[in-house]
Amino acid sequence: MTTMAARDATMYWLSRRTTNDVFLLYSFAETDTATDELRSFVAARAARIPDLRIRLQDIPGDLGYPRWVSAEFTSQQFVYHQPDGLSWHALLADLGELLGTGVVATEHPWRIHVFRAVHDALRSTEPVVVVLLQLSHALADGTRAAAIARALFGTARADAVVHSTPDAPVDNSAYHPVGPAKTPTHPGDSCGQPCGWIPRQVDPRVLGVLRFPGQLAATVWRGRAAYLAQRELADRTAAGEVPAAATGFAPSALNPAAAVADRTARMLVVDVGDLRIPGKTVTVVALTAISYALADYLTERGARPERLGTALPMALPMPSAARNNYRGLSIDLHINEPDLRIRANLIADELAVRRERALNPLHSAQDRVGEVVPAVLAARDVERADLDNVPATLDGNTVVSSVYRGPGDLAFAGAPVLFTGGFPALGNVMHLTHGVHGIGETVTLSVHSDPRVVPDPDRYLQLLAEALDTVVAAHR
Repeated sequence: MTTMAARDATMYWLSRRTTNDVFLLYSFAETDTATDELRSFVAARAARIPDLRIRLQDIPGDLGYPRWVSAEFTSQQFVYHQPDGLSWHALLADLGELLGTGVVATEHPWRIHVFRAVHDALRSTEPVVVVLLQLSHALADGTRAAAIARALFGTARADAVVHSTPDAPVDNSAYHPVGPAKTPTHPGDSCGQPCGWIPRQVDPRVLGVLRFPGQLAATVWRGRAAYLAQRELADRTAAGEVPAAATGFAPSALNPAAAVADRTARMLVVDVGDLRIPGKTVTVVALTAISYALADYLTERGARPERLGTALPMALPMPSAARNNYRGLSIDLHINEPDLRIRANLIADELAVRRERALNPLHSAQDRVGEVVPAVLAARDVERADLDNVPATLDGNTVVSSVYRGPGDLAFAGAPVLFTGGFPALGNVMHLTHGVHGIGETVTLSVHSDPRVVPDPDRYLQLLAEALDTVVAAHR
């Protein structure tokens, strides 16, 4: 039994109000293995993966942070979608419906959806098996989810315990050293956690009440350290030692003040060799192509804004007790720069600058405040957060999540993997998101959208494919 990290609890509490599950799609070659045997394979492998043998336990009244407790695999976690022989187009329609669902993390925080004999699929002339791994965001962020999938479909021994602790498989997480902070970012707490004499068998609600005074004191103490760190960060920024903070972006046609009406999913799979540009990462190439396609799409709809930006999750290289160990970057897509070589350079520079600021150790002081806020106050803040109105300034008009999921050596009961994709969640502000996911020698650009904002997703996918070719050709 383990108490959740505060950041993971926030993801769980958010799931009470909006859909925020993590979805990973894997396409495998079809196999002669019977579906019941596939279910047995998942059950046997999950039994040896610690991350797949737990569920959440709420503390009544949110008087304490939820706990991770042991849980066994149940048949409901393997969802076999019939009939066999769906077309790829029909599969995408089903996928759009599934992206609007959420697991109940207190029952089981993950499940797997299996579609068999899918025909006319990408990257295959033969039928394929499509697997959609769905996880509570409290259980894993994009990096850890990729590690869980690798543990599930990897080639471990039949009797081995398979750990899914991520080892930084993310393309955009390079560490850039920064100067030491003058302000201590790890101040000592007088009583941040309950004293050691409190028995573990005490009612968790009682423990929550006993913890409250110490956690509140620790919050105040760490809050003071965070204030001093914030002042130092401002001073260093003014002195030019730290890059300035991002300015944000005005809402666009992609960000209407309305609930998500429906969901559509599209994917574009390319060879990684077709995206290679000297001196540019796959993430930068993809961002440049998205900037080009998105500007063209909005222009066709008569809604081209002056600026466009994206929110880009960046995996943090520092170890953390939280399963969600990332920081969001706000990236200008520079849509007004017509020269795509220069635009790619501007995006690459922007990514490096945002990364440098995000990795400054002074930010960790604020993170440490969140670690000790009493659960009842943290839960209340999530419940009261305004998720319905669009703020005047956004971190991005869309989201791009970029994760490299490792070598192409995964298999589902012996059937080799063909490609992988992913679909960042939509919300009342974010009605279009993108995934950039690589495995082996393939990269998939996934598009998750609200039909109200992208009524013709196939047109947008066409523009995205053309944009990739145009960006790469501009560098030849």
